[in-house]
Amino acid sequence: MIEILLPYYAYFKAVHIVFVISWMAGLFYILSLFIYHTEANDKPEPEKSILQQQFIKMEATLWKIIATPAMVISLLAGICMLDLNRALLQMDWMWVKLSFVVGLLIYHFICQKIVKQLKNGQFKMTSFQLRLWRELATIFMIAIVFVVILKNALNWVYGLVGIMGVALVIMIAVKMYKSYRLRK
Repeated sequence: MIEILLPYYAYFKAVHIVFVISWMAGLFYILSLFIYHTEANDKPEPEKSILQQQFIKMEATLWKIIATPAMVISLLAGICMLDLNRALLQMDWMWVKLSFVVGLLIYHFICQKIVKQLKNGQFKMTSFQLRLWRELATIFMIAIVFVVILKNALNWVYGLVGIMGVALVIMIAVKMYKSYRLRK
């Protein structure tokens, strides 16, 4: 049966890529909404209440219609690819990728928790902390792409150092942006 489906592997791969892009877009955008939602606390009434209600609606819509369905379809397409090509599970790089995917799933569900908290008026993170949190998705994305593209050619030590370097650059950029915003 798997031999019959093997020609469809490329279709599952294409679906996987399209919905990973959609999932990442949803994660990046939801964090931007979290940041703006949190910053709306600094606005005077009635602007604050109007913005907060709008952000709650936007966050719920994005989460239910884009981010979560894209995550589910990404995972299902990935599982189908692994089922059709089980040899992938014999490769070290795939286990590294799957580890990062588990991290991204944990990240996704923490974001889901934040959606619920903000809906209930619970602001546990500052906009600066949310900006840093948003960059963690970038680090996961970069790590996954590099692992998949470089496969066995990846030198794990250099890869890890590179990812940490990217994380450091992102943190510096976020801090510089915060300084820039405070000066305005």
